[in-house]
Amino acid sequence: MTIRAVVADDQELVRAGFSMILDAQPDIEVVAEAGDGAEAVAAVRAHAPDVLLLDIRMPVMDGIEAARIVCAESPCRVIMLTTFDLDDYVYDALRAGASGFLLKDVRRDDLTHAVRVVAAGESLLAPTVTTKLIADFTSRGAVRPAVPVSERLAVLTARERETLALLARGLSNAEIARSLVVSEHTVKTHVSNVLTKLALRDRIQAVIAAYESGLIVPGDTTP
Repeated sequence: MTIRAVVADDQELVRAGFSMILDAQPDIEVVAEAGDGAEAVAAVRAHAPDVLLLDIRMPVMDGIEAARIVCAESPCRVIMLTTFDLDDYVYDALRAGASGFLLKDVRRDDLTHAVRVVAAGESLLAPTVTTKLIADFTSRGAVRPAVPVSERLAVLTARERETLALLARGLSNAEIARSLVVSEHTVKTHVSNVLTKLALRDRIQAVIAAYESGLIVPGDTTP
C-alpha cells in the first residue's frame, strides 16, 4: 500500500528537498505541497493523505493551529518539522495531536523511516525520548493537572491505569510486561484500551494525558 504524504514548509528548498526524497521511495507518494498552515489544511482536506509533514513556524496559519485542525478533522498523522531539538512549540504541537517531530536536518533514511512509522499508527518518538521531552516542559510549569486524576481516568480499570503510569515513565511494552508480570500481548491490549477510552491518538498523547491528569509528576521514577 502506498503512503500518501503532504509536505508543508514555507521554505521552498526544504519543501522540495523533502518531497524529492519521499517521492523517490517506492511506497511513498507526495500528493501535495504547501507553503503555509492554511494551505496545509486545504491540502489535507483535498487529498486525504496518510501523513502530513508540517513546519511549526509558518505564515498565515502556524503549524500548531494547522495540526490542531487536521488532527480534529481527519485520521491524517502529523509529523512536525522544527529547527531546534527542544523547540518551545514542540509540546504545544504534541498536545494539538501531532505524532512526533523531526529536526529539519534529519537524515534521508530517518525521514523515510519516520513517515512509515507514523503511517503505521505508531508514535515517532521512543517512549524514553517522549518522557524526557514532556518532563522538560513540565519542569518549567507547562503542564498542570486540568482535572483530578479520579475524574479524568475514571473510565480506566486499575490495571489500565497502572499500564498508563508505566508507559508515561518511558517503559516499553516488554518492560511493562515484566513489571506487571503479564504477557506483551496483554500489555498491548491494555495500551489499546487506554488510547480508546481516553480518545487518544497514540502513546505520545497518553504520556501527555498522564502528566496533565496528575497521574505522573515531573521527576517521578517510581516503578
